[in-house]
Amino acid sequence: MSISYHDSNSRMSQATIHNGTVYLAGQVPTDTGADMHGQTEQVLARIDELLAKAGTSKDQLLSAQIWVTSMDEFAEMNRAWDAWVAPGQPPVRAAVEAKLAKPEWKVEIMVIAALPEA
Repeated sequence: MSISYHDSNSRMSQATIHNGTVYLAGQVPTDTGADMHGQTEQVLARIDELLAKAGTSKDQLLSAQIWVTSMDEFAEMNRAWDAWVAPGQPPVRAAVEAKLAKPEWKVEIMVIAALPEA
């Protein structure tokens, strides 16, 4: 079975597809001046874009990994997540507090989704 790589550079791909499954790299915000809720909304919008480019959507999510820099802001991340996730179709999920690669990032999210059956 083949693997396809999307939005790649020499270090990584933003998405890979294998055997009917789409794997996204961790997504981070672009406007780092935004609060946790705003940064999370940016990340989720980017996830929507990448999933659409791969031929799927948040309706097909299988799992999500979420890293936040402070559990004090966990509720704000969840507020954005809850408004975004497909009703009745939440993926399995883990969320942890972590130091991210850039101090201005408050959240990073990585998801796996299925491709819709033809």
